[in-house]
Amino acid sequence: MRLGDVISVVEGTLITQNADLDMDIACACGSDLMSDVLTHAKAGALLLTGLVNPQVVRTAEMADIAAIVFVRGKYPPPETIALAEEKGIPLIAAQYTMFEMCGRLFAAGMNSCDVV
Repeated sequence: MRLGDVISVVEGTLITQNADLDMDIACACGSDLMSDVLTHAKAGALLLTGLVNPQVVRTAEMADIAAIVFVRGKYPPPETIALAEEKGIPLIAAQYTMFEMCGRLFAAGMNSCDVV
């Protein structure tokens, strides 16, 4: 699925600048435990999380995450946005719960990282 399609499906708002909306997203994972992201996420994945601190971006960089979606209407602080822009990791904010967003993405054809 393309990043632009992900934004449409979750009815999200792109936070970072210069994101490639045609970027392919391989799969998705939802977690607030960054240790789970490091052990279960696949390269090119979409991360859904309620955490908004800079550590999320650092973890995403280590795990080769393609983009991050913040759930439940959470919005990251300026230092998280700045780090994501520096690392080239698109950030998206959306209002739905993690459960709802995972369901929307699955219904739209997104695979779980456990499947890929």
